[in-house]
Parts: sequence; structure tokens; C-alpha cells
Amino acid sequence: MKNFSNKIAITYVIILLFVAIIAHKFIADFYYQSSVDKIIKFTFIKDIVLVIISGLVFKLILLRNYNKNKHIFRNLRESNVEILKSNERYDIVAKATSDTILDWHLESDSIVWNNGIHDIFGYDEKNVGNSSTWWFGKLHPEDSLKTSIDVYAFIDKREERWQAEYRFQCFDGSFKYVLNRGFLVMDKTGNPIRMIGAIQDISKQKEEEQRLKLLETVITNSIEAVMIMDTDITDDFVPKLLYVNEAFTKITGYSEAEVLFKSPSFLFDNNSESFELERVKTAIQNYEECIAETICKTKKGKGFWGNLTVVPVIDNENQHTHWISFLRDISVEKQKQKEREQLIKELTQNNHDLKQFSYITSHNLRAPLSNLTGLLNLVEDIPIDNPELKEIVNGFSTSTNLLNETVNDLIKVIIIKDNQAVIKEKVLLKEVFESVFSQLNYLISLHKPILKIELDEVYIPNTNKSYLESIFLNLLTNSIKYKDEERPLKVSITSEIVDDQVILQFKDNGIGIDLDRNKHKIFGLYQRFHNHPDSKGLGLYLVKSQVEAMNGTISVKSTVNKGTTFTIKFKNE
Repeated sequence: MKNFSNKIAITYVIILLFVAIIAHKFIADFYYQSSVDKIIKFTFIKDIVLVIISGLVFKLILLRNYNKNKHIFRNLRESNVEILKSNERYDIVAKATSDTILDWHLESDSIVWNNGIHDIFGYDEKNVGNSSTWWFGKLHPEDSLKTSIDVYAFIDKREERWQAEYRFQCFDGSFKYVLNRGFLVMDKTGNPIRMIGAIQDISKQKEEEQRLKLLETVITNSIEAVMIMDTDITDDFVPKLLYVNEAFTKITGYSEAEVLFKSPSFLFDNNSESFELERVKTAIQNYEECIAETICKTKKGKGFWGNLTVVPVIDNENQHTHWISFLRDISVEKQKQKEREQLIKELTQNNHDLKQFSYITSHNLRAPLSNLTGLLNLVEDIPIDNPELKEIVNGFSTSTNLLNETVNDLIKVIIIKDNQAVIKEKVLLKEVFESVFSQLNYLISLHKPILKIELDEVYIPNTNKSYLESIFLNLLTNSIKYKDEERPLKVSITSEIVDDQVILQFKDNGIGIDLDRNKHKIFGLYQRFHNHPDSKGLGLYLVKSQVEAMNGTISVKSTVNKGTTFTIKFKNE
């Protein structure tokens, strides 16, 4: 504007100088030819003419300048209207879009953000920087260098558009995946002056993309055959195949190219379970999930047992889009199941035979034992003078009594194993111990153990009193039988209720058991751990059988020459 004013002034001065020179020439010529009055008059007229000419020239210049300025102002007004409309459109788009808009003025390195920087990332105005340094500083460390290089390369190459994915830090310190689309604004000379960017939050899409990649990896590397089928049902009511994984080829021998857009019915033949296949077809018609086991065949015609699962795939609008099916070769499992069933059958028969043998043996032994016992009782009334014969008779009597006890113990075991539904009632432990104590009164008075009994008012619900007496009797007898001869015997019998359990504990300071050698057979049948003459190897087996018949558990801790502790637990319900 200043240069234009100087131009007008110079033009105006030049015109006036031109007029003054011409006027001066006329005055000089007229001076030599005219009088003073004429000269004064001419000079006055000359000044008036000069002023008029100057006014006309100045008016002409101003009029020309006015027209030019009017045109310029009209163009400016039109430009301002367009700018206002453009800004209005920008504001509307910025408000309507869910993207975060950044306007980066390259020359001043200043950035203007829209409300998306707060709505999406949580930054307030006071927390937002207005330069590219703040923007790049919020990029994830793993993405910062690459993204910065890409942005400046985009600007240097003056490309029209640019986009990139990176992670942008939120106000709370977390990161979101974003897609940034940008374009450059150029000046008249083609130099970039601004970059407009639209940052879109794609975290959910990224999570879904990663999930799909994970599912793809699982399907691709699965040892089960995976088949994806469309929803169009073929003539045999089975959809066509759209995808099969590598495991399908390994199991069936068919390549993907051989089976695509075909019904998977070629996997089944006349040996297949027709009922199972009909069930699968019915499920497909009803859009239901189905699991079936049937015989399949490979490409070479070899049969195998397959576990087939068919599942409908539903989209977000609850529309059925695909079927996905899993096929697993269970031939080995079927063979093991067959062997297991045969083994169970044989074991059941053997168990039945053993029971029959036990019943027959116990029945056949009881009659001769009763006769022998009766005869021995008669012999005891007959005086025997021969010492050797008397010793033989006494030994025979002892062996007969031991055999009778063994048979009775075996009968108890058979009864327990054969009749799990024992009579159960609420039993007071103190009463059980008093009954056992009276039965072992002679043995206790003979060995004089130090007893610590803590069973006051502790009940066990739903148990069998006879079994509990037998358990007390066996464990207390064992404590006395296997006591350490070098120190007084101490026996502790305690009970407590912990949560929903009644815990019963038998503890002594006897000779103990070597658990490192015998732990796995401590409750076994006919297992002996000491060379005691009265040991039959049935007591602990009988205890465990009775505890388990009452839905309890028993465990043991023992140290040689220090003692043994048995812990029995029953449910308090």
C-alpha cells in the first residue's frame, strides 16, 4: 500500500512539473512582448488554470485508484465470505466427526486441536501443547521415531495425502491405537504451509484384529481338523466347505483344493453311524450345535473314529452366517475305551469270583473250626501227663484260635466291602471310648499306659457306632502291642471340630513305622511291619475300610523309635 501511495505522489508531481514548465515558457515569451498588467493578469490566469488542471489530474488519479480499490475490496469481501463458509464447514465437520483434528502451521510450528483431544484422549486445554514437540512427545516410544520420519518425509516430498497407524498417549498414561490421515495445504508457489490431520481411535479395531489373528493362528496350528462352511444346504442337507486347515489334510488326506465348495459328506460311508449323521443333519436344519461320534474315512479309504462338532456362527445382528466344524481323530481313544471296558468287565468278574471264594472259604472253614474248638475244649478237661503231648495240644489250641480270629476278621472285611450302606447315627465319641476301655480293661491294667483323653461332648453325625468301636479297639490295641519297652507308653486320643469336619487323632510314643519303606502299603491287606507274634496284618486294613465306609479319611505320620499318629476326618453334617 505504501509503494502504491508513493507511485501516485510521484505521478502527480511529474504532471505538475510538466504543467509548470510549459507555463513558465509561455510567461517568458509573453514577458518580453507584454506590459506589466498583462503579465500579472496572465500569471493569475495561469495559476487558476494550473490549479484546475491539478485538480482534474488529481481527481482522475483518485477516480482510477477508487475503481481499483473497489474491485480489490469486492474480491476481499467475496474471499472473506468463502473463508467464513469454509471455517463454518470446518467447525461443523470438527464437531460432527469423532476424529481428533489437528491444524499444524508449519512456519510457526503451532498446532490447533479440536475437542477430540479432550473427548478421546482426556486432555484439557491447559494440558495440551501447541507445537509439534508436544505431539511427537505423546507417541509411543516404539512408534515415535518411525512416525516422525514419515511425517517430515511426507512434508518434504510435498505429497498430497499421508496416513499412518501409531499409539498415542492419553492423559491417564494409557495408550490408544490411532489412524492418522493428513494432507498438506500449499501456498501459491507450491510450498507447504499447513498440515491438516484427522486422528481416529482404532483401539477396538486393533483389539479385534489381534483377536482374529490369534484365532487364525489357533485354527491354522490346531491338531484338530477345522472346517468352515457356508449356510447354503446341499442336496444331502450338509453345507459346502469354504475353508479347511492343515490338520484336515493330515487327518483325511484331502487337500484344500480338492474339497472346497463341496459337501463334507465324502468323509462318511456305509460304515458310519447313520443315527449320528442324521442327528447332525437335523441340528444343521435347526441351526443348533451338535456333537457326534462316527466312523469316517480318509482319501485312501482307511476308516477311523472321528469326533465331529458342528457349531453355527452368528453375527452381531443375530443372523446365521457360517458353520464351523471340528473333526478329531479319536481312534486311539476308542481303542483304549474298548480295552478299559473289557478290563472293567474282567475285574468285575474277578471281584465277584473273589467274593464268592471268600464266602465259600469262610463258610467252609467255620464249620471245621467250630468242631476243632469244641474238641479242644473237651481235651482241656482231660488230664494229660505226657509233657510233650500237652505242649502239642497247647500249640494246636493256639493255632486254632489264631485261625478263628483271622476268619472272623476276613468276614468283617467282606461284610464292610459288600455292604457300603451301613446303619448310621449320631454317636458321642466319649461313649465309644468308654465301651472300648471296658473291653481292654485287663490289657490296660497290665501295661498301665499314660492316657490323655479329650473327647468331651464331641459327636460324629451319620456314622456307625460298631465301626467306631472297632477303629478305637484296633488303634488302641496296636499302641499297646507295639509300645517301646524302654519307656512308659503314652497314648493321646483327642478330637476337635474344624470348619465342617470332625478330626479324631490317635497318638502314641511307640516303636513307630518306617514310612520311607512302607508308606505305600501301610493300609494294605496282610502287611506286617514288625515281628510281633500276634500280628496278622489285618488291623489297619480293617480300620481304613471302616473309615471309608463312613465317608471319612485316614492318614498316618510316624517316626521310628518316636511314635505314630493317626488322623481320621469325618464330615460334620
